[in-house]
Amino acid sequence: MKIQDARVIVCCPGRNFVTLKIETDQGVYGIGDATLNGRELAVVSYLEDHVIPCLIGKDPRRIEDIWQYLYRGAYWRRGPVTMRAIAAVDVALWDIKAKMAGMPLHQLLGGKSRDRVMVYGHANGSDIAETVDAVGQYIDMGYKAIRAQTGVPGIKDAYGVGRGKLYYEPADADLPSHTGWDTRKALNHVPKLFEKLRDTYGFDHHLLHDGHHRYTPQEAANLGKMLEPFQLFWLEDVTPAENQEAFKLVRQHTVTPLAVGEIFNTIWDAKDLIENQLIDYIRTTIVGAGGITHLRRIADLAALYQVRTGCHGATDLSPVTMGTALHFDSWVPNFGIQEYMRHSAETDAVFPHDYRFEDGHLICGESAGHGVDIDEKLAAKYPYKRAFLPVARLEDGTMWNW
Repeated sequence: MKIQDARVIVCCPGRNFVTLKIETDQGVYGIGDATLNGRELAVVSYLEDHVIPCLIGKDPRRIEDIWQYLYRGAYWRRGPVTMRAIAAVDVALWDIKAKMAGMPLHQLLGGKSRDRVMVYGHANGSDIAETVDAVGQYIDMGYKAIRAQTGVPGIKDAYGVGRGKLYYEPADADLPSHTGWDTRKALNHVPKLFEKLRDTYGFDHHLLHDGHHRYTPQEAANLGKMLEPFQLFWLEDVTPAENQEAFKLVRQHTVTPLAVGEIFNTIWDAKDLIENQLIDYIRTTIVGAGGITHLRRIADLAALYQVRTGCHGATDLSPVTMGTALHFDSWVPNFGIQEYMRHSAETDAVFPHDYRFEDGHLICGESAGHGVDIDEKLAAKYPYKRAFLPVARLEDGTMWNW
């Protein structure tokens, strides 16, 4: 069995997606996601010029060897472009192998550890009252866990406040739009949101919040401490993690659970955080960290230290990644939660899939492979549109972390 052809499909059914399709000489094909929000064409170039030519003629069943070839064989390793390209290949090969076996992907990983996967949705509003109403709407839909973000008085376009209630796309302009940030205003306002949420809905539902890399370690510790009475499921990306030791200061001053990792690319980005038990949840994704093959290693390391998974799952990941993630989530022993921002109807039509939402959970399908396909004719009706993620500046004009 040999890889006969591979090609990249770029489409924009509401937002841009990069999909790799690998075909074999026996008629079996697999697809993988390579989307990198705001940098899609960089991955396309890497795939077409540096990866696909190396795949033709290889045995698609040798998943581990191909992964090592693409990772170790590249002198300039790691990074979001390289690892997304590897992830697309890896997921497509797992899809092929599961189809050859006539099994859903989770069976090849070792079978299910759970029957369903708890997910959290995104509730947001321009102010506290609007966010409280949005959380109530998610509760009415059956969600057990909800991320809550609110506009902050005096901050222009506060992070996480979207233009849609079930899905939205932050990459919103042909050039980066400018948003604002003020840490003191956020620290004064965010605890009030969670106080109101607990007063309104009690403590039966899990609540989450995303700091989106905006706080220094001291500020992050302060926020975590102030949120302790409201028993958050986690506080996400509360400080940048390039310096993993920064989380020591946060950990020393708060027992609010910490989650990080959606922008991580390899196990090395998370190694010290996990081994020193500085986080409670690792949010690295299949598409961001080189596919199933590498994410399994991150999850296994995390399990040694009682760190659970909580994979990123916003709309910048195509249904291909979501479907694959659900097979991974159903298998992985140290599962915690799965983010689930719903895709638009146009995206769901381009990527038909067999997973489904039920009572606050997602359930992966039982068809052979990862259960997601691409309608290429329909995808062709949605050509690529350049779109950038926003940038953030402080009130004095200083660039900040978006």
